[in-house]
Amino acid sequence: MTKDDIQLLYEYDRWANGKVLDAAAILSTEDFTRNLGGGFPSIRDTLLHIIAGEWIWLQYWKAETLDMKFVADLEQQRDRLFHGEQFPTATTVRDKWREIEREQVAFVASTSEEALYRMLPERTVWVPLVQLMQHVANHSTYHRGQVALMMRQLGVPAVPTDFHVFLADRQAQK
Repeated sequence: MTKDDIQLLYEYDRWANGKVLDAAAILSTEDFTRNLGGGFPSIRDTLLHIIAGEWIWLQYWKAETLDMKFVADLEQQRDRLFHGEQFPTATTVRDKWREIEREQVAFVASTSEEALYRMLPERTVWVPLVQLMQHVANHSTYHRGQVALMMRQLGVPAVPTDFHVFLADRQAQK
């Protein structure tokens, strides 16, 4: 996978996240935070899981040292930063999301083709950065699917966020 491929993948990820946030923005606070019995209780909690995942991986990739204490501290920081009560509405989630996206865009732009293949420890193996970046985008896609189901449970049509829809939308904007 090349840097251009990663940039396109992250452009898609931002587009799809934005579509889901737009859809969630029409929900009442009650519906946004309603326990729907999913992997994460509510649409809010699922969206926060996505953004917290994107945030923590970004911090991990940017770190100079990756010892166990750093990782444990990072996980605690994530849990503090993305606690549900701090985000009562889709607007508050979107504001935090934009902040993370700016940092993510800068990271992707500054990452060289060579750096994509830097090896990073992940559990008991070493993995190239590029594969961890693919993982993050896939992780977000998976949980956006959960949000789509939750939206349907609330009687709200879910928005299509398929990659081919993104490509068509992107082409139409040129």
